Amino acid sequence: MKNFRTLDLNLLRVFDAVMTEGSMTRAAESLAITQPAASHALKRLNTWVGEPLFQRAATGMKPTARAVALWPQVRAALQDLQRSLAPGAFDPANDRAEFRITMADAAAGILAPTMVTAVEAEAARTDLRILPLTTRDPRGLLHDEEADLAVGHFPALLSALLAEGERALLRHRRLHRTQYVCVMRPGHPLAEGELTLERYCGAHHVLVTVSGRAYAEVDEALALLGRRRRVVITVNQYHIAGRVVAQSDLLTVLPASFVDASVSTPVVVRPLPVDIGPLTVDMVWLARRDTDPAHRWLRDLVERSARFSQ
Repeated sequence: MKNFRTLDLNLLRVFDAVMTEGSMTRAAESLAITQPAASHALKRLNTWVGEPLFQRAATGMKPTARAVALWPQVRAALQDLQRSLAPGAFDPANDRAEFRITMADAAAGILAPTMVTAVEAEAARTDLRILPLTTRDPRGLLHDEEADLAVGHFPALLSALLAEGERALLRHRRLHRTQYVCVMRPGHPLAEGELTLERYCGAHHVLVTVSGRAYAEVDEALALLGRRRRVVITVNQYHIAGRVVAQSDLLTVLPASFVDASVSTPVVVRPLPVDIGPLTVDMVWLARRDTDPAHRWLRDLVERSARFSQ
């Protein structure tokens, strides 16, 4: 068994830099060391691990499967160590950072353009990685550090955090609130006249759901009235629902503020004939990242983008 006390932590910094840059030369420049020094450090780490972590390729340094598996844990450990020993201030124009944000496609369609504009305006050396949100409970993604921030509709999670109070391991902030609407194509048989409950239930529907279940808040509200609807197809992205609606006689329910980001062709938007309350969008993060200057900059970026996009 390897003795961790014999490992020089500077070797991990070199490993992280090569993984980030994909090049020994650029990694050495980012660490302000010579290329031979970086190469020597990597050889020492290979010896300690017991196998090569990179292979030379025409495009740079290609990581092995072992390197790919190690990197998330190494990067998280180095970032935690830096935050603990030298939190300091975060200067986006000089400090490099990469953030992973998980959110639904429509939320990304609204926020991403504004976030990019802000990053470019600040000349920030920040890379944003938008990941698909496939769950209503992002705790696993955050605790496993697969994402730095989750943006979405998390009613059950927020209720749990409220109950946990100060003991909660996550923090949250409200970004947006919008009403649900019914969306259909122009010329749809229900596009003219009042969209009554009877006409709505008699139509066919497409439902956006991350679980694949053909049941949502609308169906709960209809059930309380003793009614139901036919969901012909479920999809996991808003823009897919928009395309289905634009090319069929199906109806869909979308958050009002998501319509423009979800549908690329003209559509008819009507109030729902049943009340299901608003959609709330929150961002959620690990409590231990609360005072991290870089993470605070990220949260401010997202919050500013949400305000600007409303």
